[in-house]
Amino acid sequence: MRSYDAERAEHAHPGTEDEVKAFRNDKLVALDRHKAEFCYQLCRASGARRIVEAGTSYGVSTLYLAAAVRDTVRATGGNGVVIGTEYEPKKVFAARAHFEQAALSRFIDLREGDLRQTLKQIEGPVDFMLVDIWISMARPALELVTPYLRQGATVVCDNTEQYRSEYADYFAFLETHGFRTVTLPFEGGLEFSVRCPLEGHPDFDPEAVPRDSVTWPKS
Repeated sequence: MRSYDAERAEHAHPGTEDEVKAFRNDKLVALDRHKAEFCYQLCRASGARRIVEAGTSYGVSTLYLAAAVRDTVRATGGNGVVIGTEYEPKKVFAARAHFEQAALSRFIDLREGDLRQTLKQIEGPVDFMLVDIWISMARPALELVTPYLRQGATVVCDNTEQYRSEYADYFAFLETHGFRTVTLPFEGGLEFSVRCPLEGHPDFDPEAVPRDSVTWPKS
């Protein structure tokens, strides 16, 4: 992966998206361990029970998310699920084997195919979303899931500092759809966004705001 990226940079030929996808379709591209651990902690701290992951790949980060759901369910009862989506059939097959090995399959709903189809229907409110996918698909994924995000839900997106300009559409969507966001100083940058539309915003739902909640001042 490093050699491939270095060669592309050296020859100033980034390649088309299809060419890059063809190269990476069998590569193990996973969220860094410390980032995945951070997501686990966020989910445990918030008691997240319904999680969406855009870009499952071989299922490494999915295991952390599912472990968080499992541990929350063990501690407080009830149910929970991680809804994952992956385009490459070979990766789907491998990921499901990893879920079985980790005894976490019952907490994971892995959907195979184009996320623009697989994430069209999500029953119930979503507490947490991880976006770790092709940059061009980051905004479409968030657009599909946003209607299901409860107020106060968190969204984490990888490498937003390293590829700042490429994420312009993603940031534009955050700005116009009731999110507060900050780029955390993990390697490459990790975007931490909270769904909290203000009063007057079309997505504002007064019934979902606790009485003692703080309203952010309008900027």
